[in-house]
Amino acid sequence: MLYAQLTHALGLNDVCDALRLHSGPLSAIRAATPPSRNGLSHANKVRPAQMAEQLFWKVFEHLGTLSPAFAGGRRRAPLHRFKRAVHIIDSTVIQLVANCLDWASHRRRKAAAKCHVRLDFQSLLPRMVIVDQARPHDNVYARALCAAVKSGEIVIGDRAYLELEHLLELSQRGVYWVVREKQNLVYEVIEKREIAEGSGILRDEIIMLNKGVQARRVLAIVEVDGEEREMTFLTNHLEWSARTICDLYRCRWQIEVFFKQLKQTLQVADFLGNSANAVKWQLWTALLLMLLLRFLAHLSKWSHSFVRLFTLTRAALWRRLDLLELLRSYGTAKGSFRCLGQPEQAFLPGI
Repeated sequence: MLYAQLTHALGLNDVCDALRLHSGPLSAIRAATPPSRNGLSHANKVRPAQMAEQLFWKVFEHLGTLSPAFAGGRRRAPLHRFKRAVHIIDSTVIQLVANCLDWASHRRRKAAAKCHVRLDFQSLLPRMVIVDQARPHDNVYARALCAAVKSGEIVIGDRAYLELEHLLELSQRGVYWVVREKQNLVYEVIEKREIAEGSGILRDEIIMLNKGVQARRVLAIVEVDGEEREMTFLTNHLEWSARTICDLYRCRWQIEVFFKQLKQTLQVADFLGNSANAVKWQLWTALLLMLLLRFLAHLSKWSHSFVRLFTLTRAALWRRLDLLELLRSYGTAKGSFRCLGQPEQAFLPGI
């Protein structure tokens, strides 16, 4: 399944035939043998997807033990001053074929699954993942995503996670949160704070929401895709500056980058099976491959794009070489690369 992800296999025959052609190098991996099409199809349908989920978290734990800096991450702009953990929660829709997947009916004549993720902003690695149908609302999974968040840490989400009972629970646990405001939100203004001119902050208020949730409401001008837009943010932290709240929400873009890499680079468009089990297997192996590639990037100090890392690893898959040395050679350039003229390289027409 990892091979299918790395090579963008189009079907079970693609996987089985390609592995059969490379049966020699494949046998060097603990005497592995190519699977048959029927055997792989049966395993996709019957083998529990919880195996792939458990494997992902076991590998995550193991890699964190090998390199604590990989799992711990580092401070990132614009939150260099924050020592506490920052978590971003969101989901992405995985489009499926409607006439083959009745279990994943999403809308009329559409089928889809959803991947719900809690992303660690410091390491840009997932800390909680839920793969399920796309029909339930995002806030249904909010409690499960935030169950392991500790007191003093920060959770950032969009307006889909503005569910007052859950936000009240987070506040009671000592967890700070920043979310977008929904339209037609009912609240009562308790206090209006002064704002500095030219700061881009239009309003800074303390409000009371339903169910006894006290929050801070910040209306600011934010640049989105080169255009200035007004956005309203809510948080339960009353002491941060208004600009800090805007900077926190701006970090939410990192989870969009994570989903973009997952959906545009890995094989989560063409599925090798139609059952819920097969779809979950393919999504979990995609996440596992992304984790392994990120670990290679960490060890080799990779300085190029994730897409280039993926394509280079795929090109070198069946070659017997030191992959880390190969990746390091594509990193920061060493030596002099000036254009030095040499007679044997010159081409002058007529001479």
